[in-house]
Amino acid sequence: MANNDISNTSSAISQMSDCLQGLRVIDLTRNLPGPFATRLLADLGAEITKIEPKNGDPARALGGLFEALNHGKTIEKIDFRDPKGIESIKAHIADADVMLDSFRPGVLEGMGLDAKTIHAINPKLVMVSITGYGLAAENSDIKHGWADKAGHDINFMAMSGVLDQLRTAKGEQAMPNVQFADLAGGSDTAVIALLAAVFAAQRTGKGRHVAVSMTHSLYNHMIMPKATGTLVKSFSGQNPPPHYDFLGGLLPCYRLYQTSDGRYMAVGSLELKFWQGLCEVLQLPDLKTAHWQMGVMPNTPASKEAAKTIAETFASQPLEIWQQAFESADVCVTPVLTLEEAKAHPLFAHQDQHHTTLGWQDIKD
Repeated sequence: MANNDISNTSSAISQMSDCLQGLRVIDLTRNLPGPFATRLLADLGAEITKIEPKNGDPARALGGLFEALNHGKTIEKIDFRDPKGIESIKAHIADADVMLDSFRPGVLEGMGLDAKTIHAINPKLVMVSITGYGLAAENSDIKHGWADKAGHDINFMAMSGVLDQLRTAKGEQAMPNVQFADLAGGSDTAVIALLAAVFAAQRTGKGRHVAVSMTHSLYNHMIMPKATGTLVKSFSGQNPPPHYDFLGGLLPCYRLYQTSDGRYMAVGSLELKFWQGLCEVLQLPDLKTAHWQMGVMPNTPASKEAAKTIAETFASQPLEIWQQAFESADVCVTPVLTLEEAKAHPLFAHQDQHHTTLGWQDIKD
């Protein structure tokens, strides 16, 4: 990457780094969900002190992952079983705004870092615990026997119903290579809860202890399948399997189509105007009215025939030809890129050395 490219990248990455300046975060988390959450906070200007056990964060063994998640953070190692180590954490907490952990329920209390103890030291502190299945406290209306169970991303995806949604048209179960529970259910949800709690603490002077459940958060993200499954059942009489839900492949205008070289084009022409533009690019004018907004409902003969014709057309040419054909057409049709292709795409030209691009952009006046 040329020097001027690095400069432009640094500018793009840091353009909102003043937002959380002065926010002091003590990070006791390890692996992926917690460190990615504090990485997001660091990108917004928060001061992160990461405290690891003596043997280090397990993510250190996974190539460049540790550096990608933890660069720019102040890192200390302590013995979590040594009272002196716990006192060191308490000293950090005394003037911090936030503490994150990803221990199982009860571990903080066993270390002497429970909310009652910590808030006696710092009443304004926001404590965020990222858990797999949430807490089922006696004084809560949430009752389940899963709070103490171990798990990883694949387990949280499985229990939330999300993993089952990742099936092929033949019903085969896909094994995802993106950690949706860790990142969407854990990191992103933790950041939202954390910032909301900090905002409240600034107004009230009172901190709180928030438990984030990756499984429950991911289940909450299933808003579309819950709603559209009910919609499809209303005219089909049964709950649809994942690949035959409204946005799961049931509609000809919203699905994946294979090309002659075994690649795929992603068609998201959900609205009528985009569908008709798609038909123009594919030179299939007779299909312009074969759309759900024109009364051609899923699973009807006309809908199935439209999908078959579109599939045969895409299968007649390789991906490169279709990329060129749709490059200037604003119809919500894109190639399915590999990770390496995405890295090289102009969309991500401002990525940093960790292949990071932020999901936000500060628009200047």
